[in-house]
Amino acid sequence: MSKDIRRITTIIEKISHIQNIISNFDNKVSKALADKEVYRPAILMHFIAIAEQFDKLKKENSLLLEYFSLDDLKGIYDTRTFIAHDYEGVNLAIIETAIRYGLPELLKVASFIAQKYEFSASLDDRVGDIK
Repeated sequence: MSKDIRRITTIIEKISHIQNIISNFDNKVSKALADKEVYRPAILMHFIAIAEQFDKLKKENSLLLEYFSLDDLKGIYDTRTFIAHDYEGVNLAIIETAIRYGLPELLKVASFIAQKYEFSASLDDRVGDIK
């Protein structure tokens, strides 16, 4: 389970990186995506990294995927596919929508999972010390 939690933590970190990039543009997603040299490529790579973590959880048959809606998971996979297969033709409106609506939901669920299982792990550690 700890490998799964590390994957969830990576997802949280990548979403936070995207949010930090956008905060440099007064939280205007379209302005961040307009920067073709640094910020757009960074955002798109973070999206790919997020999708890869979900893909690894799927391949490992992680039970943690049950916390996420199928629509959200499909959305992140589809976004990754758009980026990977047509990088120059990526529809930025889709990316902007994913940032505004998809990522906050993924972050909420991932944070809940991390908090829940981190707490459980710390309890297990304390119980182990008592034995």
